[in-house]
Amino acid sequence: MSPSSLFCFSRVMDTQKEALRRIISTLASKNEDLQSFLETLNTTLTGLQEESCKVMSDLEVELGELSAALEEKGAELRDVIQEEKQRKEAELQNQLSEGKFALLSCEELLEFANQTLTITNEEEFLKAAKQIKERVTMAPAFRLTTRPAASESMAQFTVDFSTERTRLQQLNFLPVPQAPVIDVSSCVICDNNITVVWLPARESDSDGVSRPIEHYELEYQKTNHSDPLSAAGEACWEKICDLIETQVTISGLKFDSRFVVVRVRAKNKMAAGEFSEPITMETRAYNFGFDASTAHAELKVLGNTVTWEPQGVKAHDHRLRGKESKSSRSNTPSPNKTAGSRAGRDRFAGESYTVLGDQEMIGGCHYWELHPLGDWKSFSVGVAYRASLGRFDQLGKSASSWCLHASQWLQSSLSAKHNNRAKTLDWSLLQRIGICCDYDNGDLLFIDVERLRLLHAFKTKFTQPLLPAFTVSTAILLHLILNQILHQPTLMDLMNGFLYLLAALTRLYLGFVALLRLLNISDVNINE
Repeated sequence: MSPSSLFCFSRVMDTQKEALRRIISTLASKNEDLQSFLETLNTTLTGLQEESCKVMSDLEVELGELSAALEEKGAELRDVIQEEKQRKEAELQNQLSEGKFALLSCEELLEFANQTLTITNEEEFLKAAKQIKERVTMAPAFRLTTRPAASESMAQFTVDFSTERTRLQQLNFLPVPQAPVIDVSSCVICDNNITVVWLPARESDSDGVSRPIEHYELEYQKTNHSDPLSAAGEACWEKICDLIETQVTISGLKFDSRFVVVRVRAKNKMAAGEFSEPITMETRAYNFGFDASTAHAELKVLGNTVTWEPQGVKAHDHRLRGKESKSSRSNTPSPNKTAGSRAGRDRFAGESYTVLGDQEMIGGCHYWELHPLGDWKSFSVGVAYRASLGRFDQLGKSASSWCLHASQWLQSSLSAKHNNRAKTLDWSLLQRIGICCDYDNGDLLFIDVERLRLLHAFKTKFTQPLLPAFTVSTAILLHLILNQILHQPTLMDLMNGFLYLLAALTRLYLGFVALLRLLNISDVNINE
């Protein structure tokens, strides 16, 4: 075979291999989609069986309660009829007794009168006639009414339940509410809060009459996939129940995933409608941990925990730890935490007790917080170029790092450092420090979170991937809590900080001018 033929054959082989790789990639992607689909089907099948048992049990309960209510009403109606019957019977029995007594008295008087007619003696006849008249006047027969005290009619208790039977025959399941529609344009994700707005669902009964929904149920799920189907089974759905309004704000979240999937459904008395089409909201989260491969040899990294352990000294429990150190971060690795980004980075050594974060910043705006605790003496926090920061470099002492340095040696001090230059800041030591890095615009802001004040701002142009950086620069134990994306200040917050700083500088300037005037320094140019 000639060299040209071999070359052509090699090119054909390369082309076929590339085509085969694309096919394999497509098949692998399709295989993943099918596995996710099968998991969804299995979950749906299990849910169907559970829901069927539940609604069957609920039906039996409702029918039992309906039957019990019918029996109770029947007993009540029977009691009413029985009471009326007994009342009438008592009145008629009383009348019957009085009538029998009057009849007996009347018969005796009639017999006595007939006997009187046979008396021939005039004196005896007159005496008997007088007695008859007196007895007739007092006779019960003439004081007794001859109308029955009660009638036999019970017409008032006639029943006709044909309408109710018709209604019973129309018994049916509750109308299932329609699925709401999430208003994506009105949904907002900001400052670790998510506001979800949806259009109200309606339900119709058998007559087609619509009525409002009683309440809604919202579910959300954290994921690193933009496709809701790919997120199925990745994490449990969190529920918010009994929502009356058609919007809700989920606050206090920790954005430790790239996306949050949200869905909502309407509910009436017992029935829940179908969920709305899920929407995926991007959190733009910056969630990072400590890169153990960069840590100084005397810094021990375990998950989100860093402990300073000087050689030959037993370690203590005072640590640099994440706020949710046990399991606060997502188990899914960040796409920026690649093996390649870790390669070639030597551990810090010498006096640089430094550790870097494990997620690069190559664009966008990122925010995290630091909370110093305990008997600390000094520390630095900021950002650095991963590739350019030397293993012996301390933060702020080279052109490849920017930091805020806090110290409590002899006296408290706060300073901003970059390229071996330090600027002393006239602020008291802080409880919470916020770091906001806008990579694209070259802004690095340090913020007093408690008072929403701007401490210092670096303006530069970032040219390499950045990493969060932390230095424990004294040979003591240091407590720090790392707060990742707990609250990202809004533009209004930062503007308020700038205005506060401007007002403070203005007051300082006016005070200085007043002092010079008081000292009668005439050669001061006030306009300068």
